[in-house]
Amino acid sequence: MSKKLSDMTLEELWKLFPIILKEHNTDYLNWYNDEKQQLLEIIDKVDIKRINHIGSSSVQGLISKPTVDILLEINNDTNIDELITKLIDNGWTLMSSEKSPNLNMSFNKGYTIKGFAEKVFHLHVRYYDNWNELYFRDYLREHKDVADEYGQLKLSLLDKYKNNRDGYTHAKTDFILKHTEKAKEEYGDRYKP
Repeated sequence: MSKKLSDMTLEELWKLFPIILKEHNTDYLNWYNDEKQQLLEIIDKVDIKRINHIGSSSVQGLISKPTVDILLEINNDTNIDELITKLIDNGWTLMSSEKSPNLNMSFNKGYTIKGFAEKVFHLHVRYYDNWNELYFRDYLREHKDVADEYGQLKLSLLDKYKNNRDGYTHAKTDFILKHTEKAKEEYGDRYKP
């Protein structure tokens, strides 16, 4: 009998769910829109401040993991326990949850005991604010040369970090922060509440 995902070590999970990079799939936008609609149907409208498609799958032409990242920003008075229950009841798995210094919950959908499903999602739940992911996404969308450079960086890291998600993420951090700061200089307070 196979182990449940919740019983696996981090190393076992990384082996089952390696870093995979694929050419941009134009269906990512449709997957995002479908999932956004489902979120709007299960979460009280008064709790939702903003929903955005983020991450590399939101940038046309950029190589990415075949995962749709969604940023769900909620009101400060949202009942968090109720929100978690609604998401879990609708197929999401809570992967991590931090309440301070800022709310930061991560959910996923599409991870199975046999590996990735056809559609894979990561849902990042936070309070409404001026998030770096929005700036970085827009900067990549509007600066193709930087998006191409980012794609090359990711490809160069693949062999070393194929089964180490934390290492892969950490190795991209300096590039992301550098260009996020450039985006903030260029865009100002575009996302400030």
